[in-house]
Amino acid sequence: MSTQVVTRFAPSPTGYLHIGGARTALFNWLYARGRGGKFLLRIEDTDRERSTPEATQAILKGMDWLGLDHDGEVVSQFERADRHAEVALQLLAEGKAYKCFATQEEIQAFREAARAEGKSTLYRSPWRDADPATFPDAPYVVRIKAPRDGETIIRDQVQGDVTIRNDQLDDMILLRSDGTPVYMLAVVVDDHDMGVTHAIRGDDHLMNAARQQMVYDAMGWDVPVWAHIPLIHGPDGKKLSKRHGALGVEEYQAMGYPAAGMRNYLARLGWSHGDDEFFTDAQAKEWFDLSGIGKSPARFDFKKLENLCGQHLASSDDAAVLHELLAFRKVTGQKELSEEKNILLSKAIYCLKGGAKTFPQLIEKAEFVFADRPIQPDQKAAKNLDDVSRGILKELTPQLQNASWTRDELEATATQFAEAQGLKFGKLAGPIRAALAGRAATPSVFDMMLVLGQEETLARLTDAAA
Repeated sequence: MSTQVVTRFAPSPTGYLHIGGARTALFNWLYARGRGGKFLLRIEDTDRERSTPEATQAILKGMDWLGLDHDGEVVSQFERADRHAEVALQLLAEGKAYKCFATQEEIQAFREAARAEGKSTLYRSPWRDADPATFPDAPYVVRIKAPRDGETIIRDQVQGDVTIRNDQLDDMILLRSDGTPVYMLAVVVDDHDMGVTHAIRGDDHLMNAARQQMVYDAMGWDVPVWAHIPLIHGPDGKKLSKRHGALGVEEYQAMGYPAAGMRNYLARLGWSHGDDEFFTDAQAKEWFDLSGIGKSPARFDFKKLENLCGQHLASSDDAAVLHELLAFRKVTGQKELSEEKNILLSKAIYCLKGGAKTFPQLIEKAEFVFADRPIQPDQKAAKNLDDVSRGILKELTPQLQNASWTRDELEATATQFAEAQGLKFGKLAGPIRAALAGRAATPSVFDMMLVLGQEETLARLTDAAA
């Protein structure tokens, strides 16, 4: 087996990239990236009726948004069907597989008879050791010869050793009667050919591992390190489903969660590193290991997700926040900003990102950037613009005209003015917020003044005073 770690994410393109799949991709990405290995992407599109190009695009877009870059080209499982069949025919030639001519009616009759007698319904084909001279001229499937005695042990890094009696395993079909390979064969061949060393996937695949291990053993191939991770449950402890809210990764992007916060939260969903809750990508890559994955299903919690997203917004580089904010506006169909507004927004990010947990919350705080004169105050802000407040703003404006436009100078000027008026600064801040943003909840009035600049600030104050 290669000394370099190689992991893979292998979704089926039958729908969007759901949150459980995204976490599986993340775990594989972290494990490979933290060890200087490769992270590969394979689209398991053998189900031609349900696989769609749109679903493939949704998966790729979801991965791109989450920042989970993969190595090499995307592999299509369907396009490798000839290679899968080649392996099945090799096993047939080596006597490790056989042609089975049993019809569906014969298999059904066998199972009904076994059920009536209280015996196992596991199908035992009479063609397993049949003389080729007796083969009929009829359609057949190719089945692997499963071991009949002993046990198969799945040495799983999360679940521990899982033992399955071999008399519970059937002779799995490798090729259908039309010559097409089955999914269970394709997975093994693809993982082997792609050099996958660690198969990290949902524990709904755990029982598949025993059947897939038969193919590895028959071909004399190294079995990858198995790690079957528990599924994600909703807050009520039941399997995550549509009733719990958004499921597709794109929906979380459209709801305005930053990708870094989403990665952090998904990493903590079923894996832990001591008591650490908030961490960077670099820390996650360094810390992530299979021993930290729990055996029990994790519960999805929107409050924890929001709290982590808030911490990531606050600690992220301004340029990165701006880039993702503009991408959020685009995917949610908001109109493109003018160059002037883009410049203002980039200047404002530093005072917008603290306290916001999502991009909609950040945009709400940025209303003073998006608004144009004359500012139309909302109902709450308008209460701060009565006749007395307008008079105060009228007197304040000339004082600010003579101020040098630095934070210290602006704070000193406003504080001295408030004291001269016998006001607490809070009484002055409300009308200024209403004048500059038309909102009651905004960044600091001094931050807004610095972002807007002297000319625009004075113009908005003058409008409000009038």
